[in-house]
Amino acid sequence: MATLAERIIKLLEHTPGLTDREITDALENHSAPQQPTNQKCRDLENRGVLERRKRNDGLIGNFIAKQVENVVTAPKVETDHKPPSDNLSEDDVKRFLEKWLITEGWKVQVAWGHERGIDIEASKGSSLWLIEVKGSGSLQPMRVNYFLGALGELLQRMDKPNAIYSIAFPDMQQFRGLWNRLPDLAKSRTGITALFVATDGKVTNL
Repeated sequence: MATLAERIIKLLEHTPGLTDREITDALENHSAPQQPTNQKCRDLENRGVLERRKRNDGLIGNFIAKQVENVVTAPKVETDHKPPSDNLSEDDVKRFLEKWLITEGWKVQVAWGHERGIDIEASKGSSLWLIEVKGSGSLQPMRVNYFLGALGELLQRMDKPNAIYSIAFPDMQQFRGLWNRLPDLAKSRTGITALFVATDGKVTNL
């Protein structure tokens, strides 16, 4: 069984900047005490594994330290592959979306791994499509945080009135359920759509 430190690092690889409370919610539950997480994150910071700094909302977020990214992150291999299981990493989703968008006539820029900025920026003529991507995660609470995190990150980037904005996830029942429960008014007011990517590369745009 993975240690708490290993679970924290794996979570932050996919969702950097989480607070101690958010990490606890994802790895345990909403009623679990956050003190063990806080202690472990501080320990990882002292060891140079994590950086703890203020986010835009003023809360302290945890980030993988630059000097250990190459240790804790598997190297990206640019291959046209099909993942061996039902789980898709964030880069798997990006890779499938990149291929799909290109076949649809879009020019695509992808932020791989820990690169900052919008995950996928696609252009076709005067049209611009901005997509925030998350992977499958390993726990149900983690996927809820991924969904809410993707929405929040995309909303903060909505500064181009004529662009198309989407969030993208592996095509899993939980992610579809979260999208279906988002009020229609919120979808219509923001104009955000959802892309669901299957392990065979099929993309559904809702």
